[in-house]
Amino acid sequence: MATLLLPLTILSLVTAGIVAAHNVSISLLDSAVARGAVCLDGTPPAYAYSPGFGDGVDNWHVFLQGGGWCHNVDNCLDRTRDPKGSSAKLMTEQNGVVSFGGMLDANSTLNPDFYNWHVFKIFYCDGSSFMSDVEDVDPKHNLTYRGARIYDAMMDELLRIGMGNAKNALLSGTSAGGLATTLHCDKFQSLFHNTTKVKCVSDSGFFVHGEHFMGADWREAYFFSVISTHGLTNMLPTSCTSKFSSTLCLFPENLVPDIQTPLFLIESAFDKYQISNNVFSPSDASPRWINCINNLIFCNWSEIKIMKDFRYTFINTLKSTIENSSSRRGYFVHSCYQHGHMEYVRGSTCSLFVGNGLANKTIAQAVGDWFFDRSEFQEMDMLNDLPRNCTGFDDQPTLEKKCRDHIHH
Repeated sequence: MATLLLPLTILSLVTAGIVAAHNVSISLLDSAVARGAVCLDGTPPAYAYSPGFGDGVDNWHVFLQGGGWCHNVDNCLDRTRDPKGSSAKLMTEQNGVVSFGGMLDANSTLNPDFYNWHVFKIFYCDGSSFMSDVEDVDPKHNLTYRGARIYDAMMDELLRIGMGNAKNALLSGTSAGGLATTLHCDKFQSLFHNTTKVKCVSDSGFFVHGEHFMGADWREAYFFSVISTHGLTNMLPTSCTSKFSSTLCLFPENLVPDIQTPLFLIESAFDKYQISNNVFSPSDASPRWINCINNLIFCNWSEIKIMKDFRYTFINTLKSTIENSSSRRGYFVHSCYQHGHMEYVRGSTCSLFVGNGLANKTIAQAVGDWFFDRSEFQEMDMLNDLPRNCTGFDDQPTLEKKCRDHIHH
């Protein structure tokens, strides 16, 4: 159990406006094309690399970008028109540059343990959490499903530029990249010598099945479509598929127990993406519900209760998963209505990178304590059973008053 406390020193830096990410050039891995490791539209995969410095030159942080999944041909075809399916679109929209913030930043105040590491961000353009490997190109739509090849090509490039000699190595990712981190964690560990400290961090990647919570059939059907579209049945871990149907083997609750590499989970018990997308299917989501998920102030008590029930399901699923895991897990589970943390964006008052921490620690401090074995760091906010309103803390008393009024009436 933990309470929410403010790390005032870091929060004051943000208030003063002196916290800033740094810009890094985006590169294309053209050598990957020859092995078929390409985006949905056939363009080469992209990455951004910031070299380590000082006493961080032997340490590597590899970050897998997230961005959901495509679950049918039309959906994947739509992705080819934006950066989540085409590196050409990425380069155009980003002007060849990306900002590294949060745990990717070279700011020693915000990112004290990892600021001077090599940082290698792999952009997401396959729609399968870097898991697909379909040999044939879709002849009608010219779609290529090769996420696993992109991952392997990027790992080969990292080894080429020196990651194999790392003293410390961290694989992380957010959202679909967090799920990818879970799926690839042990494979990542196998790249290194036994003397290398290797760990993984999944940020907002714990997508719950919640068999007894509303929407379970929709969540199963959605992942079934992802698996079918990308041909993932034989790509998923056999440690899972030997016990469950493949449809259930994109849910981390069925993956995490068998991971041998140390894993840290950064999560919200009121995960905004899951509450917004995984409770009701798009066709079942009412206009009232859509208004609610876009601004909590518009939620009525029955809608808040759905969120509270999600929290209950999420926490119990996570606790059970950790208890059944083959090795100890670190975790930071808060109550902000949020999805994604590691790439801090200035002005996000509820990022928990600079704002409300657990056990008086920001996320970067918590992960650092866990990575370097200063603490197991297993903190979960059990006191707040209402979502923290991340559209601005000024609204939080209004939200809480509305909920109390609903209870009393």
